[in-house]
Amino acid sequence: MQVEETYNIRHRAASVIGPSVSERMGTGKALRKKIPVPRSSQTEWAVAPNRPNPIEVLRESDRDRLPELLPIRYGRMRQSPFAFFRGSAAVMAWDLSKTPVTGIRVQACGDCHASNFGGFASPERRFLFDINDFDETLPAPWEWDLKRLAASIVLASRELGLRGGCCEDAVLRMARAYREHIRAYAHLRALDVWYSHMDAEVFIEEAKTAAARKRWEQEEAKARGQTAEHIFPRIAKVVNGRTHIVDHPPLVCHPRESDVIQKHVVQMFQQYRETLPAERRVMLDRYYIVDVARKVVGVGSVGTRCAVVLLMAGEHDPLLLQFKEALPSVLEPYAGKSRYSNHGERVVIGQRLLQSASDVFLGWTRDEKGRSYYFRQLRDMKMKIDLENMTKGDWLEYVEICGWTLARAHARTGDAAMIGGYLGKNDVFDSALAKFATAYADQAERDFADLWKAFRAGQMAARGC
Repeated sequence: MQVEETYNIRHRAASVIGPSVSERMGTGKALRKKIPVPRSSQTEWAVAPNRPNPIEVLRESDRDRLPELLPIRYGRMRQSPFAFFRGSAAVMAWDLSKTPVTGIRVQACGDCHASNFGGFASPERRFLFDINDFDETLPAPWEWDLKRLAASIVLASRELGLRGGCCEDAVLRMARAYREHIRAYAHLRALDVWYSHMDAEVFIEEAKTAAARKRWEQEEAKARGQTAEHIFPRIAKVVNGRTHIVDHPPLVCHPRESDVIQKHVVQMFQQYRETLPAERRVMLDRYYIVDVARKVVGVGSVGTRCAVVLLMAGEHDPLLLQFKEALPSVLEPYAGKSRYSNHGERVVIGQRLLQSASDVFLGWTRDEKGRSYYFRQLRDMKMKIDLENMTKGDWLEYVEICGWTLARAHARTGDAAMIGGYLGKNDVFDSALAKFATAYADQAERDFADLWKAFRAGQMAARGC
């Protein structure tokens, strides 16, 4: 009896482990034979007969935003097709919902484009490279992130002056990096995948020329200066014995009702504090709020309620936090509602799942009107990638690393073996993705032209800043 019981225990334990890596890769490979998802089907892009007017989709997404900031939003979007693409995630979400998917889901970034990657500080003060925007994050098909990134690479490549085959080559380089690394992650121990990370120094190490290496070294040095103690003298000053954030309207300002807003923020702050681990609450409690100023950020986020909060623990001990309104993900109508009623919590949990390391002060809250928000540090060693000044060589290296980074993020929450099995060892999927990206970039340019028609017809206002 004892031997039989021991066998049963071992058998149950073994059954918990589940299919092997090779078995799961085989399952993914088998998906290629199923309709409608052979790898060649991933080229498909055609305007659906019932596709909504992209301008109306944008207007619908403006409904809960601050109307006085919308001209700034559209002023930024009208700069180029790529800028339009960055601000129109809701348009592509509808389009992606009509494309073939394998049914394998991951924690998706939701707005995975070439400018949503960058460097930042880990809690241990390591300088890391990763995805850095999670406002639209939600469990969704892995293909959606990859296709949005691929289309953005074509648009950004065109903005850099590259044409035709060069744009396609950039997508192929990214797709190959994603495919090879997702297959590699499939063979790692689960904890090794979770602990994997990418140091931002990878750009210096991989630089092909002395000029490129010097450029990345300068970018890193600049980012290391983006800490509270370095930023503080540039954005704050003391007047009549009171420290406050300097106004730079309309991007940073104190509205007329600043005292009311500060009281409102203090109330939200207490709820936010409770979402932090106990040891971080101890650290945060050393600081007190001295000023709050409204801040306009990004492209797609313009019009949401965002602000900078200045806290002090002493005369030369500042902490700068940013809180940002979190609206429902643009993926929700197509991938399903979030399990979190607070969209700030949705963003925070998604970020913690996808990033190799996250801000120690990342947390969420809600205001008295039920709006969701999340808090994080402002520009803590943040390295913003300047796409405009990249050479062709820099750009190709950059998109490869973006593909690698996205593979690592997806491997943390999805089945890397099934995805890798579907993708395979050759470039069939890569080529299909490049064709899709080119076709969708053309569509984004047509949508951008429609936006300009709306401007010229006086249907929409735009303000440059």
